[in-house]
Amino acid sequence: MQLLIRLIINGVAIWLAAAWVDKIEILSPDNSTTQKIITVLVIAAIFTVINALVKPIVKLLSLPLVILTLGLFLLVINALMLWLTAKVTETTEYGLRVDGFWAAVWGGVIISVVNWVLGILVPDGDD
Repeated sequence: MQLLIRLIINGVAIWLAAAWVDKIEILSPDNSTTQKIITVLVIAAIFTVINALVKPIVKLLSLPLVILTLGLFLLVINALMLWLTAKVTETTEYGLRVDGFWAAVWGGVIISVVNWVLGILVPDGDD
């Protein structure tokens, strides 16, 4: 159940990033509401897998830069994870398109903030 909640939170965050940043868009094969929701959930699942597998390795390898920039390099890492998700999903019909580095940075910031806020509002099963 916790995984499903996290997937929905990531989906909402990606949808808001696509809505608020001009150069980020969600490509769906159909314009129906159901198809758009399925597309966002597929993108969120891929984003979650990339964050779980690739992001820890990138954070470990870039640890000196993270320390040197007092954590600001984490914004670049978030942007790279969003860009990587876009590159993976562009090959399918469920696509996320990110045009440019700054769009990826702003999208990463929005996704991080939305995940943080919704993570506070939705209780963990551990509490």
